[in-house]
Amino acid sequence: MSAEARDRRKLIRELLVARPIATQEELRSVLAERGHGVTQATLSRDLAHLGARRAASGYELPDGPPNAPHLPDLVRSIDDNGTMVVIHTAPGAAQIIASALDRAKPIEILGTIAGDDAIFVAPARGVAAQKLVKRVRELVRAIK
Repeated sequence: MSAEARDRRKLIRELLVARPIATQEELRSVLAERGHGVTQATLSRDLAHLGARRAASGYELPDGPPNAPHLPDLVRSIDDNGTMVVIHTAPGAAQIIASALDRAKPIEILGTIAGDDAIFVAPARGVAAQKLVKRVRELVRAIK
């Protein structure tokens, strides 16, 4: 890795810890102001390298800022329609909650699809939706 990339990633880390940054475009603008003009593709690679993820308050690092909301607090409701489970979250939180559920790999979940503030959770074959709601609630409480 070049010294330029190392310096840029260090600055990105400092910026994400210092204040919420909602979009990659906002981050690109701040980097440009500080002498680090980058393309969107380069910025995406840098964010992936740092493990940054989108959250309700903007981009955050894996260790998260000290004032980051507790992820279970971002879940508004968990309901089912007899077939599928739907989780409603705070705006911008669905992808991070779905990712945490996917990483847990519970046998009751076939998969998740996340939007901005809603997640569709498909039950594995033979798993009743009501049973899945109970399991998802347990998993959400365990998310850190």
